[in-house]
Amino acid sequence: MSKSIAETFSLIESLRERGEDFCLVTIVRTADATSAKAGAKAVVTSDGAMHGYIGGACVTSAVKRVALEALQDGAPKLIRVKPSETVLQAVDVDGVDLYKSSCPSGGTAEVFLEPMRHRPRLVICGLSPVALTLEKLGIAMGYETIVAAHTDPTNSEDVEGRRHPNFDFDGMALDDRDAIVVATQGVRDREALKAALTSTAGYVGMVGSAKKIETLLDRIGADVNGAQKARFHGPAGLRIGAIAPEEIALSILAQIVDIKCTSARASGENALDGDEPRLKPVASRNR
Repeated sequence: MSKSIAETFSLIESLRERGEDFCLVTIVRTADATSAKAGAKAVVTSDGAMHGYIGGACVTSAVKRVALEALQDGAPKLIRVKPSETVLQAVDVDGVDLYKSSCPSGGTAEVFLEPMRHRPRLVICGLSPVALTLEKLGIAMGYETIVAAHTDPTNSEDVEGRRHPNFDFDGMALDDRDAIVVATQGVRDREALKAALTSTAGYVGMVGSAKKIETLLDRIGADVNGAQKARFHGPAGLRIGAIAPEEIALSILAQIVDIKCTSARASGENALDGDEPRLKPVASRNR
């Protein structure tokens, strides 16, 4: 293993430990004269920086651009970088996307880009029975679960996920794949709901009756804008007639999964003509 590749693997481990997104880039085949050969690896981080060596600017400029696209949609990509005079169309005859290279050496490189994104995070506000049940379900489903509560959750033997001592989510860098569920149920409800709504999480839901949630939203008022409220689900969960904490937690996680799958269909993955979203708010008796 070369020193460059060893350093790339070391960086990968460090990024994974920190939960940061990156794209692994590998040269899989070359033709004619290229400075990097098959097996060369690099990492493109979410800020567009490249770490490692896969060739000169003729290759790296296209790779950086495609790597950021791969990080955005989460799909691996195979591209082919060829001399500009040979690229007459956007896609090669075998279906591989083509990119132009102005390198005078005239070489061709096939590059595989594999996005490595953090596990979706499920942030649960509170230590209520619904919150602790939802945490267990989230862990079982592979989410990175984080329990946020002002009372120290480390004192609760029921808490299994990561701990967060307050409702300040700015440092978490939450994104569209992450979810926040407010399940405080009487303990700092308004504070938790405001923090959740003003976060960057893709899904925000709250456990409680429709009347209670409406009152809290009125009290929050202008602190939350229309776009932030548009992604809010309150009461949270699919309408399955849930009553017990375990049933309510199940309905909420089902809604989060349903939204993810509906979004995938809308973006063209497994798209079905006339497919209607299946999301409905849970009945107001879910508290």
